[in-house]
Amino acid sequence: MTRPLIAIPARFSATASALRYAAEVNARALVEAVWRAGGEPVSIHPSDPDEADVAARLARFDGVLLPGGGDIAPYRYGATGTHDRVYDVDDLQDAFDIEVARRALESGIPLLAICRGLQVVNVALGGSLHQDMGGPDGAHRHLLHPVTIAPGSRTAQAVGAEKAEASCYHHQQVDRLGHGLSVTATAVDGTIEALELPGARSWFTAVQWHPEDTAHSDPAQQNLFDTLVRHAHSG
Repeated sequence: MTRPLIAIPARFSATASALRYAAEVNARALVEAVWRAGGEPVSIHPSDPDEADVAARLARFDGVLLPGGGDIAPYRYGATGTHDRVYDVDDLQDAFDIEVARRALESGIPLLAICRGLQVVNVALGGSLHQDMGGPDGAHRHLLHPVTIAPGSRTAQAVGAEKAEASCYHHQQVDRLGHGLSVTATAVDGTIEALELPGARSWFTAVQWHPEDTAHSDPAQQNLFDTLVRHAHSG
């Protein structure tokens, strides 16, 4: 059976083991989760959306995965200042990811968004972010915690449960929801943990946690990748 092609926008890295130059990378755990699901993970170069037709580039793929990464520039969601904990902002990465989110949703390509990816989709649809959730007691970094998932939601169907243990690493969270988005999972402290777009042209869900962290041992987390690949294959 031919593996469906899953486009994953690469992340810029100043250094990478065994390479002599700056690199474009994706997390190995993420790539392996897509492979286990039966997909062919393909890192794609973040190009200037003003100079390339992102929709045409995506048209050759069967699904899209928007991965985690650095923070989005606050001006992109209307913030007038920048919190001192905002880090790893890259304008080209932001512009490309936001355009990928918009074009994937418009064209009906199955889409899974993870951590920064969720935030990208929210910003792409006109939403905003809290730039920092607070210190060690507020940020969700290096945490494994329970999330509650809305019954009947695509997230619940993909995970296969209405409760899940989520591996989190983020210090920002959704503030104002983007147009048409609905909340489908929350943490105990009220942090939005998953978003969906009712009426989306194809399968789409976004999670604030990192399912790839535990997907190798937790079938509920692997199920998110399995569902993306299944819809990519049927599409």
